Order: sequence, then C-alpha cells, then structure tokens
Amino acid sequence: MKVVEVSVRTSRRYEFVSITDEVRRAVRESGVEEGVCVITSAHTTAGVTVNEDYDPDVARDLTAASEALVNALDVSFVHAEGNSDSHLLTSLFGQSETLLVRDGEPQLGRWQGVFLAEFDGPRSRTVRVTVIE
Repeated sequence: MKVVEVSVRTSRRYEFVSITDEVRRAVRESGVEEGVCVITSAHTTAGVTVNEDYDPDVARDLTAASEALVNALDVSFVHAEGNSDSHLLTSLFGQSETLLVRDGEPQLGRWQGVFLAEFDGPRSRTVRVTVIE
C-alpha cells in the first residue's frame, strides 16, 4: 500500500478543484499495476467527488448548485460555528471515492475527473491518495 498526501489550496468558499492529474501521478508513482485507489479528504467541510472534468462549466455548475441548495434550506442549524452548511454538503457529496487501477492507471471514463469539493474555503486542504495492490 502506498499513501500520497496532496495539498490543495482553494480560493473560494464553495469550489470544485480538479485533482485528477495529482491522482494519476500518485497511482503511477505507486508502481501498482492492478489494484484499487482510494481518494479521501482529511476534512469534515471538504469532500471528494468524480464528475466531468473536460468542460470547466460543469465544476462551475456544481458550485452554483451547491450554493443554491444551501440558500434554499429553511433550517436553523444548532451547530453555531457558521459552517454547518459545509458539513451538510460534505455529507451529501461524500468524503471519498474509490477507483480501480488497471495497467498502472486509475480507471476513469473519457470525460471523468476527480475533484476536491470545497465547502468552507478558502483554505489549504489535504487529500490522501491510497493505492492498494
């Protein structure tokens, strides 16, 4: 098993940042030809998701939809730190993704990419890429 920590700096409160190249690099450098790659966020207010990475409008749409979802909520959060929405969105999007590794490459569809889903930025974030044979 090999674990690579990837640092990601976000610039906005809500933001989807492609980390596809970093995930590919971590898998290649692991030397694993056939196995599994698990990508996890080390945070409760930032998740990991797989979605289209070819058209940058998709990430912008995900960001806008996340904001709209939170703005549409009629909830009085008991958690009073001001980022309860961030915890909620992270739970909805998820904290990890698992990809198969074949021929030393993470298996993604033609248009797919891996994103850090930031819901409480801007911040420095850590994503762990674990590759298992």
